[in-house]
Amino acid sequence: MRIVRQSLARWTLGICLIVPALAFAQTEPASLVAPDLPAARTLSLMTSDASAILNAEWRVMDARIVEVPAMEREVDTWPMAYDIDPHAGGSDYDDSDWPVITAEELSTRRGGGRIFFTWYRTTITIPETIDGFQTAGSAVVLDLTVDDYCEVWVNGELPRQAGLPSPGTIQGFNVPARILLSKETTPGEKIAIAVFGINGPISLTPLNTVWFRQAKLEFIAP
Repeated sequence: MRIVRQSLARWTLGICLIVPALAFAQTEPASLVAPDLPAARTLSLMTSDASAILNAEWRVMDARIVEVPAMEREVDTWPMAYDIDPHAGGSDYDDSDWPVITAEELSTRRGGGRIFFTWYRTTITIPETIDGFQTAGSAVVLDLTVDDYCEVWVNGELPRQAGLPSPGTIQGFNVPARILLSKETTPGEKIAIAVFGINGPISLTPLNTVWFRQAKLEFIAP
């Protein structure tokens, strides 16, 4: 009887350990974190040559802080709240009237310092080949650093999950963001990218500006 009870206890403990692990594995978004593997080909997004290869056109628009009604459940205590305008991360957002900039102008300093936000939007098209490399089936990784912070929307979504690595959200003060844009790309695939640049540290009301330090696409062979 003692052996049976011990076996049952071990079995129960095993179930208690396995079930949460399985639940975590099922909820962890495998597509959030880019593979840390060498790239077969790399394209700088800050050159007109790469923009031509990717059929990419960059558009920009500064965002502003606006006063809005508070959430309904908080309105008795906090009658007003604050938001940004515009919300331009969605893939259906119409940026056709935004100014167009060259890829080289991504490094241009924007803003008058202090609290400042700006949007950068483009859509890239995956080419069939890059310097003889066949892109079909490769993983496509966006690697960029925005001074000082950034959030990156991909195809209208901000990839994130609480408690797990979420490279589309702020990574740190001038820390590179690496986002997996496509796990197995196909030639002709279109990927919408919206980068929300943020001046920081915010609580310091910094006397600097927002600009791209670097931005590149990595193609990792299957």
